[in-house]
Amino acid sequence: MTTTSENNTSVDTQGIDITDSAQEYLSELLEKQNVEGIAVRIFITQPGTPYAETCLAYCRPGEEEPTDVTLELAKINVFLDKNSLAFLEEAVVDFNADRMGGQLTIKAPNAKMPKVNADSPLEDRINYVLYSEINPGLAAHGGEIKLIELTEQQYAVLAFGGGCQGCSAVDLTLKDGVEKTLMERIPELAGIRDVTDHSDTTNAYYQ
Repeated sequence: MTTTSENNTSVDTQGIDITDSAQEYLSELLEKQNVEGIAVRIFITQPGTPYAETCLAYCRPGEEEPTDVTLELAKINVFLDKNSLAFLEEAVVDFNADRMGGQLTIKAPNAKMPKVNADSPLEDRINYVLYSEINPGLAAHGGEIKLIELTEQQYAVLAFGGGCQGCSAVDLTLKDGVEKTLMERIPELAGIRDVTDHSDTTNAYYQ
């Protein structure tokens, strides 16, 4: 659904608000690319985690994903990553002119908020468990765990950081804590793999 205010100051669709000034600025940038049909694509890397980053990039014809949601706005076309949609709710893309020319800003207050259900991508569900259940417990030791990738065989490849890297209790944490919790919450997982370099004990909680 698309709604436009009377003075055409913004377009609010799919939960994201793209102001008219932002559209104008992006339109000028796209024209300078001299590529017919070029658009912009908005997506969030590692959505629903503390590491979430909201990104806006040029999107040449054919570079969009088949599952992207297309916004045909007054001045530009925008592709939204399907997996990022829930995290783009209440997001605002704006452009503020100043003496130096101006700055494009993207504010996505829900980018780091885990929003998953049984139909969410497996990566999002893993990040949700790490973010909401596992990392809060590790934070007391200054540690954290990040999902590096999900293999084709459905193994979650994890990396320990902070006080967990090089910690002498990491095997216990991995097997009895992390792996047990993830496997219980996400039965589709085949297992867990740790790719952390535990020879570095600089910040280890237990040495």
